[in-house]
Amino acid sequence: MSVDTNWFTEFYEPGGSAFGLKIKAKLHDEQSAYQHIEIYDTETFGHLMVIDGCVMLTQRDNFLYHEMMAHPALFNHAAPRRVVVIGGGDCGTLREVLRHEGVQQALQVEIDERVTRLSEQYFPELCEANGDPRAQLLFEDGIAWFANAPEASVDVVIVDSTDPVGPAEGLFSEPFYRDVHRVLAPGGLIVQQSESPLYHVDLLCSVHGALRRSGFTEVKTLHYPQPVYPSGWWSATMACKDGLIRPMRLEAARRPAFATRYYSAEMHQAAFVLPPYLTAALEQVTA
Repeated sequence: MSVDTNWFTEFYEPGGSAFGLKIKAKLHDEQSAYQHIEIYDTETFGHLMVIDGCVMLTQRDNFLYHEMMAHPALFNHAAPRRVVVIGGGDCGTLREVLRHEGVQQALQVEIDERVTRLSEQYFPELCEANGDPRAQLLFEDGIAWFANAPEASVDVVIVDSTDPVGPAEGLFSEPFYRDVHRVLAPGGLIVQQSESPLYHVDLLCSVHGALRRSGFTEVKTLHYPQPVYPSGWWSATMACKDGLIRPMRLEAARRPAFATRYYSAEMHQAAFVLPPYLTAALEQVTA
């Protein structure tokens, strides 16, 4: 990470690349109990949140991530009523989940309350659903929550985590996936952010293998653009507790009761079409 008078730049050393945003001012800087959180005002991307030197989100492009983390899983599930978001402290994914009228309960389990409180201050549009009676915000360790959660009690789990280092490292592990598998009801789905399809093929293969070894019967990766993350291209990986990932509820996806900016039934279908090199890599994964 580098910050000079006018620019915030995140360097991604393994990829030999960097991404920068021209800034107008630093709005906030603190060390929480878990991580270093900074908020900037940029010239063209609105507010920017940085955690431990890495870009987390901006006001301009977060809709890409939040819509694709929430809607493909919810439209692939037959009837998602109980949803748990692990991480997601900015509350954007929670907001998208609660756009679905059939959702009866949405629990967000975020380890660092400061991320949410700063989002309420600097990204209020993402926190619009926090007062929804179906929403519950819980500030504790998501791994521990799943270890103690009742069996077959959740329909969809969305792992909206940071990179697999520090507090989020355990969210990419077999013990965590086994707990998620136990807590999901029949037909349940997990979807997890799974990094860049260009830079992190090894991680994607690792996630696929760990999910299969944990009992999930089908695993698929979807992808979408994300300009502010390393390589500008991001992914999420979805897995079904039992059976195959069913086709999406097509008519509902074509005529949602809410507006979207990136997600559509057509984008949903296209997102699961992988380039040949990635398909070949994932086909080599064994449980």
